[in-house]
Amino acid sequence: MTIDINCDVGEGVANEYLLMPFISSCNIACGGHFGDVETIDTTIQRAIKNNVLMGAHPSFPDKENFGRKVMDISHRELQKSLENQLDEFVERLSFFNQKLHHIKPHGALYNLIAVDKKYAKIFVDVMHKYLKDVFLYVPYHSVIEKVALENNIKIKYEAFCDRNYNIDLTLVSRTQKNALITNADEVFKHLLLMIRKEKVKTVSGIDKTIKADTFCVHGDTINSLEILKTISKNLKKEGIQVGI
Repeated sequence: MTIDINCDVGEGVANEYLLMPFISSCNIACGGHFGDVETIDTTIQRAIKNNVLMGAHPSFPDKENFGRKVMDISHRELQKSLENQLDEFVERLSFFNQKLHHIKPHGALYNLIAVDKKYAKIFVDVMHKYLKDVFLYVPYHSVIEKVALENNIKIKYEAFCDRNYNIDLTLVSRTQKNALITNADEVFKHLLLMIRKEKVKTVSGIDKTIKADTFCVHGDTINSLEILKTISKNLKKEGIQVGI
């Protein structure tokens, strides 16, 4: 059995080059919440070196809050920012003769389009230009999933190894103390339940059905390297490989 482990990168974390050998796809910040040409280029080169598939990680244009707050901007401003972010990222990929594998929105934008149909449609309208031959990473049983499928966009379901879930399958807000799972063994236990049973234990203590084609570990979690090493070691014991 083979699974895809993805990681948000290009976000200024000093040990990102150490994370790459343990993942199979990555989501590279492209200037919205973090990043510029230099960080994008560096991350692309690291992904190439480690045979990691590359995706764009666009967000609200809000470096001050790391893209983790919903911005009060017009729909047109949001569309233009997303287009600028993606155009620059695709241009840098082309410079290195690489192709875009997927797009995964970041932070507050990711969570918003998971539940808000109006914003999901805005996002998909922008994505049409870029999603002809690539995937959109979406949460299972989300609004953006439905809107994407209605627009014939290829999707991959994403679940989070290191985040807790509410009973409605939304992520526990980062304003809550239990939003993150940082104990490496607990992260693996969380992941294995999703892989083997297609279930996730919610903060209510109830297991809910969840489907995933790719599983995310956040690169900016303080012990992300320990988490990825633990996942890699224990997956091997279960006869599961990381790859695509």
